[in-house]
Amino acid sequence: MLKKFDKKDEESGGGTNPFQNLEKSAVLQEARLFNETPINPRKCAHILTKILYLINQGEHMGATEATEAFFAMTKLFQSNDPTLRRMCYLTIKEMASISEDVIIVTSSLTKDMTGKEDSYRGPAVRALCKITDSTMLQAIERYMKQAIVDKVPSVSSSALVSSLHLLKTSFDVVKRWVNEAQEAASSDNFMVQYHALGLLYHIRKNDRLSVNKMLSKFMRHGLKSPFAYCMMIRVASKLLDEEDGSRDSPLFDFIDSCLRNKHEMVVYEAASAIVNLPSCTAKELAPAVSVLQLFCSSPKAALRYAAVRTLNKVAMKHPSAVTACNLDLENLVTDSNRSIATLAITTLLKTGSESSIDRLMKQISSFMSEISDEFKVVVVQAINALCHKYPRKHAVMMNFLFTMLREEGGFEYKRAIVDCIISIIEENPESKESGLSHLCEFIEDCEFTVLATRILHLLGQEGPRTANPSKYIRFIYNRVILENEEVRAGAVSALAKFGAQNEDMLPSILVLLRRCVMDDDNEVRDRATFYLSILEHRQKALNSTYILNGLTVSVPGLERALHQYTLDPSEKPFDLKSVPLATAPITEQRTENIPTATVRQPEKVVSSRQEIFQEQLAAVPEFKDLGNLFKSSTEPVALTESETEYVVRCTKHTFSNNMVFQFDCTNTLNDQILENVTVQMEPTEGYEVMCCVPAKTLSYNHPGICYTLVSIPEEDPSALSSTFSCMLKFTVKDCDPNTGEADDEGYEDEYVLEDIEVTVGDHIQKVLKPNFGAAWDEVGDEFEKEETFNLSTIKTLEEAVGNVIKFLGMQPCERSDKVPENKNAHTLYLAGVFRGGHDILVRAKLVLTDTVTMQVTARSKEEFPVDVIMASVG
Repeated sequence: MLKKFDKKDEESGGGTNPFQNLEKSAVLQEARLFNETPINPRKCAHILTKILYLINQGEHMGATEATEAFFAMTKLFQSNDPTLRRMCYLTIKEMASISEDVIIVTSSLTKDMTGKEDSYRGPAVRALCKITDSTMLQAIERYMKQAIVDKVPSVSSSALVSSLHLLKTSFDVVKRWVNEAQEAASSDNFMVQYHALGLLYHIRKNDRLSVNKMLSKFMRHGLKSPFAYCMMIRVASKLLDEEDGSRDSPLFDFIDSCLRNKHEMVVYEAASAIVNLPSCTAKELAPAVSVLQLFCSSPKAALRYAAVRTLNKVAMKHPSAVTACNLDLENLVTDSNRSIATLAITTLLKTGSESSIDRLMKQISSFMSEISDEFKVVVVQAINALCHKYPRKHAVMMNFLFTMLREEGGFEYKRAIVDCIISIIEENPESKESGLSHLCEFIEDCEFTVLATRILHLLGQEGPRTANPSKYIRFIYNRVILENEEVRAGAVSALAKFGAQNEDMLPSILVLLRRCVMDDDNEVRDRATFYLSILEHRQKALNSTYILNGLTVSVPGLERALHQYTLDPSEKPFDLKSVPLATAPITEQRTENIPTATVRQPEKVVSSRQEIFQEQLAAVPEFKDLGNLFKSSTEPVALTESETEYVVRCTKHTFSNNMVFQFDCTNTLNDQILENVTVQMEPTEGYEVMCCVPAKTLSYNHPGICYTLVSIPEEDPSALSSTFSCMLKFTVKDCDPNTGEADDEGYEDEYVLEDIEVTVGDHIQKVLKPNFGAAWDEVGDEFEKEETFNLSTIKTLEEAVGNVIKFLGMQPCERSDKVPENKNAHTLYLAGVFRGGHDILVRAKLVLTDTVTMQVTARSKEEFPVDVIMASVG
């Protein structure tokens, strides 16, 4: 029963949806009409529509209510009204998961499915499969096979799609219908052929060879359905992706041949598949780009949009491949469809020349206000890419971005602009002051907390290093007065960074921080009190440790260590060196994706990969006295080929004085059991093998773990880099492949593995020092050493920087891993922690002549880590 709309509802257009004010109880009351004789098809169909509307609006319907309505509805099968019958099918499908005993309509649906009325048969098949469970499926299997090969396309398609859904619950039964599906795949109907191909693929998708055979068959005989062709292209591209995109494959030839298909959708699908293949060269992309170029001038807006969107993606990786389309793209800039115009202009921004930037910016300005935030973000991302490509044009693009920043827009849009401006500031030091000034103006009216705190962090990091840092203080302190507690806390941290780096401003900063001590919020007061206490000591080392560079430990690890310290009191003071380091570089936490309302809520502590290893190793009796795990290698190293009879992978775990090598072993032979499996290691020098912990049993395809413990040489810095030869030793027992039971007592055997290398990077954990200069001064020069090396085999600064970072396994700081273009000299700053908790800093000055000359300076508070760096580089 519908509620009566009042006058206001009618005036406001509230009567446009006749089901808007439905009440569940009233509708279920109306369902009693189903029991009346004779049946009124029109009224009953209307009531079923209401029930469907309520279910699809998320209205909760109890099992009893649903079952009563369902039983009443079964009476409606007495009517032959086609509309009412089809409504019944829809309602059965929707209520199948709510009502009990829905199986009662099986006979009625089976009758319709095998009847003479073609318009009933297809929907009846779909409804029947929806309510049939795996135990009942065999009873209708014969009917399903007949329906799959039915000459009526709608019936055949319904059966094929229903079979696809049934695969999830009854794979073994549906697998028996392959012959019928193959027969359906030769149908002349486009949709039947498409659905048959889909069913065949999903039956075989876990058998790569079978999928390849199926594709080969259809590639030979051809297909009539463009939808089936599109699916074939997707399956072929997936297989190619797994094969690392081999261009000599017949699969690639098939996709390439589809570029000449008579159906536009097939041509586009083939072009899209080619441009998305990994490691495609510009030459291989050329045919696909040519097709997309033709689509750019199509009278169909959908084709133009598809073409320009795909070219936009290509331009990100291969801008040179799209340059040939620039004229067509420029014609699309004035397209009546703003989405197409936006994509065209952003593609041009990625492929255009430096001289065309000013003109493109003017064109963008003319329609920026007319497009949605989603496309504005695309424009901003294109501008960001362009800034990296043409750094000399950053001034033009910065002005454009500042104009956009002042206009209305949502969070994602404003965040994209702020990210872009920050990126330009980091890449182009000469744009820093103007960029920071504009961002200061933006936070005066910024309504997004995470953007305000992000900008305040940037001001604290970059502001003190500018020519006139005092001009930013007013903007920062305004946040303390005017904003919410989260922004106020960020502003206090920014003020402290100014005080830590500029002695002239320190008295003023101290005055401002003393005012913040009276703040209403605990976090703001605590930060102000802490920073005030540190700054009043006027010590650079304290400023660097606690304000400019912060903690480098794992926060969850620190929490656990402190909790453990309180449970087990000790007279010794708590030592931060006992806390595991953060396993990833410490970067400024990006909270942009977190809704503002949830930023301050405590997060659930999740165990990191290293903490999981720590617990796993501590459970082994031989390793219980090793102390805290310092570092684990990021990726296991394969010591065998993946197809061999025994598969072994090694993970290196470094402790203060020892290393543990974890070997994950898999036996791929089903007629053998391996027992007492160990890996015997022989180091080249320095290291000493302490013990081996065996894997007791390795049965077929059940991975096991064995360990080898070695002691690290402490006297010789040059001995830390070493190579270990490895041998897998075990007892082999033959077994019955079916039962897995051993047949004999076995015999000793061994298997040669690849060598394992230990490098200096295995002894150093990466940490980021946001202010490298402060950290350098903090460590001091007591144990500083400097040497000059000639990198004779390296010809470019970029290559030298990459090799040094990879070899030492340290974290580049202050974006020093980015080498400016056309420079013959560069300085690389690296930071890390040597095992035992000793900070190690490296400054590498590189000069390019015919070869690269590198002057390395290393600092630490202990001599041994410095000697290790010098010995390894030498």
